[in-house]
Amino acid sequence: MNRYLSAIIIIAALTGNNGLQAQSLKPAPRLVVNIIIDQLRTDYIEHFSPLYTPDGFRKLLNQGCVYEAARYTFSPVDRASAIASINTGSTPQYNNIVGTQWLDRATLRPVYCTDDDKYGDSPQKLSTSTIGDELKVATRGTALVYSIALDKDAAILAGGHAADGAIWINGKNGRWTTSTYYSEASQNLIKAYNSTNKYAADNDAVADFSLSCVNDMAMGRDDITDMLSVVLSAKGKDEANWQTEMEILYLKLDKIIATLVRKIEDSVGSDKVLFMLTGTGYTDNEPVDYQKYRIPTGTFYINRTANLLNMYLGAIYGQGKYVETCYHNQIYINRKLLEQRHISFSDVISRSKELLTQAAGVRNVTTSPYNPSVSGDLLIEVAPGWKLLNEDTQENYMVRAAFVPFPIIFYGAGIKAEHVSTPATVDRIAPTIAKAIRIRAPNACSVAPLR
Repeated sequence: MNRYLSAIIIIAALTGNNGLQAQSLKPAPRLVVNIIIDQLRTDYIEHFSPLYTPDGFRKLLNQGCVYEAARYTFSPVDRASAIASINTGSTPQYNNIVGTQWLDRATLRPVYCTDDDKYGDSPQKLSTSTIGDELKVATRGTALVYSIALDKDAAILAGGHAADGAIWINGKNGRWTTSTYYSEASQNLIKAYNSTNKYAADNDAVADFSLSCVNDMAMGRDDITDMLSVVLSAKGKDEANWQTEMEILYLKLDKIIATLVRKIEDSVGSDKVLFMLTGTGYTDNEPVDYQKYRIPTGTFYINRTANLLNMYLGAIYGQGKYVETCYHNQIYINRKLLEQRHISFSDVISRSKELLTQAAGVRNVTTSPYNPSVSGDLLIEVAPGWKLLNEDTQENYMVRAAFVPFPIIFYGAGIKAEHVSTPATVDRIAPTIAKAIRIRAPNACSVAPLR
């Protein structure tokens, strides 16, 4: 027998392999709670920190593992694309969620990211698995997976395909609702909660329903890991008066987080719950009159530009509708026409870029990295400080390229307090959770865990 192998056998016999057994027997968290706060900002968290309670933001920042410099690996980011990225561990190039809405190339009409002809709303447009889906697969469907949010896109994308329930507030009547896509248990949970006549559409309502879900569905009560996603909002209505409005908002968030953490720990056990908290990495841009302050600005007319491009291509290739339409900052080329006339698509794109980059207010023009069914062929990056205006649809927004700071925080389940200044991308959240609960990462996730 090989002497090295003999030595290993002797050492294992003498020690009883206790070190390895101790590691393998460490139980996985019984409950994972993913808290995503839409438009959360680190600078606001820090600014109001002297006013916080001991058990909210302060507790997570002091006792959790905090990645201070979080970021997304794609742009632009909105609520839907951010939540999809967090939960799939991938980008829109793979998960297909390029935004809350996009233009359907077949109909040239906007579609919502959770539209479903059969169920009304579902995650069917999400093309990859989520961390919740992989938990369901790993436990053969026995794990409980729920997501609670004010808005349906947030709830559905946070829940994933296999969730027991994705629950949100109906904007028409202010009551909690879901889709027939989800389980009967979630329907009953909603009926029971709505019967208490609690009508509210705010963060407090989301937190209250989330706690009811944990208690009524007995989440985290056995050795099978369950998962709850909670989507809150840090969106202000009047950033001009941010010191008053944002102070109120962040102090309320602080109390809500304190309540969620305390009550869930009391219910499940502080050492048996893993909390994750992060933000969506963007803020809605408020209209600013830069001209008043002599700051470089202007208006980029996307529809006029699209018409000009069509005339330009017509002069080269002959009359025709080469530009089908435009949507947001994207231009859609008529691919069928190019095929019919045997015109090179790459040649059209190259010539289009040459023209568009000369337009005032255009910083860059790129081709889309995403699936053509959910994105235009040309993406126009408008210069910061300029306004994009579509006179046909009246879409109008100011462009900003400013960095929005937000953290990634892991707390509970024996995690040691630590502050990490190295930049961390949100696509690494899902594999980090997967490692903690000993399951596979989502099927389009190719990045390493954070820890």
